[in-house]
Amino acid sequence: MENQKLRIGFIGAGANTRLTHIPGFHKLENVELSVVANRSRASAEKVAKQEGIKRVFDTWQEVIADPSLDAICIGTWPNMHAELTIAALESGKHVLCEARMACNLEEARRMSAAAQAHPELVAQIVPAPFSLDFDATIREMIAAGKLGDLLEVRVVHTGGQSASPDAPMTWRQDRSLSGNNTLTMGIMHETVQRWVADEPEWLIADGAVFQATRQYPDATNTVKVEVPDSLSVLGRLGKSHARLMYHFSGVESGKSRMEFRLNGSMGALRFDAFQKQLLFSEAGSTEETKITIARGQSRGWQVEADFVRSLREHVPVELTSFEQGVRYMAFTEMVAESLANESARVFWPLS
Repeated sequence: MENQKLRIGFIGAGANTRLTHIPGFHKLENVELSVVANRSRASAEKVAKQEGIKRVFDTWQEVIADPSLDAICIGTWPNMHAELTIAALESGKHVLCEARMACNLEEARRMSAAAQAHPELVAQIVPAPFSLDFDATIREMIAAGKLGDLLEVRVVHTGGQSASPDAPMTWRQDRSLSGNNTLTMGIMHETVQRWVADEPEWLIADGAVFQATRQYPDATNTVKVEVPDSLSVLGRLGKSHARLMYHFSGVESGKSRMEFRLNGSMGALRFDAFQKQLLFSEAGSTEETKITIARGQSRGWQVEADFVRSLREHVPVELTSFEQGVRYMAFTEMVAESLANESARVFWPLS
């Protein structure tokens, strides 16, 4: 594999695949973008022509069955991730699967079991992108005791995309396509998991749907909205007993916010994901110091290169392994269980 041409097939070619994965693979030597199948042949042909992909198939089954392919890049909605991933692994192909990992924890566990059954194959989930340049620095500051005892983990991501009752339906609001994934909850929690090696001992969740039905663009029928427009999660981490407070909203008009805070007994870190700034305050101080990231720690987006490196050099997957994906899907499942049971307290671990 080190010297052979790596042939990749694409199932699903949405915005993120075209924006990141296809260009990322194009930059790599001895990698061929071999075939694509999308929701329609016409859309697949358009992508193939624009992106320099050699062939087009009508169905995902044809892509997975193609004996010339070494790897599959899955760019569909979460509702297809488990089926496609398991089929690809069982056909002997490496897998790069778009985030979110799956619709629910049961699917994620089946995906992980399939990967464990084929240890010779690389199975990778596309990682949360917000903090890639900052992760190593944040982990080092925590390990060095800069924060002291961890007291609070606070996360907020808000926008106004769903504030209007006339806003169109999107796949993210459609439970049949997104499953238990709500707003950016899972991808934000995955980011926290890179810094804090702890699981929630328990959590409670409260959410609301403010517009019961919406229409997809260019559609005449209405669709029931089951995924919350607003979600808050309160919990406790198991080891540190730090409070966990998350808030996500699609109905906060005005300036959007995406911020992570780690509050400790000796200091606090604030990561502004939109401004790409990491700031530190000593305990009791109102002054914030901007943390400069060393050039060697600024890794940026290397997902496709990491995937190919794992294939060719047998380097373990770091961002993001299926085991890590199951962790954040377990958190997602806890939130879903609490929402389904009138904000009942849900305990880790889940059965």
